[in-house]
Amino acid sequence: MFDRSKRLAQAVSVLALTMGGFAAVPMAMAQDAPAADAAAPAQPDPNAVVATVDGQTITQADVDFAARDLSQDMAQMPVDQRQAYVLSVLIDMKLSAGAARAEKLDQTDVFKQRLAYLDEQALRSAYYIEKLATMVTPDTVKAKYDEFAAQFVPQDEVRASHILVKTEDEAKAVEKELADGADFAEVAKAKSIDPGAANGGDLGFFGKGQMVPEFEKAAFALGEVGSVSEPVKSQFGWHVIKLTEKRTSPVPSMDQVGQKLQQEVVNAAFVKISNELHDKASIEIADKDLAAKIDAQMNPEAAAAAPAN
Repeated sequence: MFDRSKRLAQAVSVLALTMGGFAAVPMAMAQDAPAADAAAPAQPDPNAVVATVDGQTITQADVDFAARDLSQDMAQMPVDQRQAYVLSVLIDMKLSAGAARAEKLDQTDVFKQRLAYLDEQALRSAYYIEKLATMVTPDTVKAKYDEFAAQFVPQDEVRASHILVKTEDEAKAVEKELADGADFAEVAKAKSIDPGAANGGDLGFFGKGQMVPEFEKAAFALGEVGSVSEPVKSQFGWHVIKLTEKRTSPVPSMDQVGQKLQQEVVNAAFVKISNELHDKASIEIADKDLAAKIDAQMNPEAAAAAPAN
């Protein structure tokens, strides 16, 4: 089934890039905002002229707008090279656009059609950004977090350390060394082939479904904190596991889940705005099969519940 929510999430991301984004929602809402840093550098004047191309100016505002539009292109680029890249793109746009006008390409039907499309695309973006800015606020995200926290079901979690070796014989030798009184963390640092060996083999807390089945079964079967398992085989090799703590999982903090919940609020708001526009409109689609597909995309729940022909 076509996932409309994913399409909307992608659209929101594009809107945020092309239109400069809507008001950001702070994640640490339970804390007071820090005082403004008096030593923070002043923002550049948006009207400052950065370059002139055949008498046409490129301002700092032009550079900032293009930087948002080109942000994905610059994701892997060193920060100190980005402004030069953006400016070079803008200069090339001025030159090529001027050349196109000189050849009257702006008078062609294809260009006019494209321009009309881009005009409506930009207006669509502006409309959604304006509406989303009023619907996605610290209060709406906090309400979403409160709902999430109220519905959260704690799960059993354990904290364990392990020593990973290649063969069963090596694992048995480790088991004997520990039984003779060796320190688990020191043995892990010396003999474990796991990347976490440097911190004594500590894996932190984990719940069911987060580790490979053999490892999980053995870790959760350890009854007493401090107990050590027999050698356990998995796809990674042979493990000797030590149970270090038990707990039920706490409710994740806003800092941990805030971004995800904010995106859910954005998606829901986007769907609401879109549905309201469609509900008020008169839309006729000549091809009935195509109309049915569009209806299924707009109403995936109803389409999923409909009996198969």
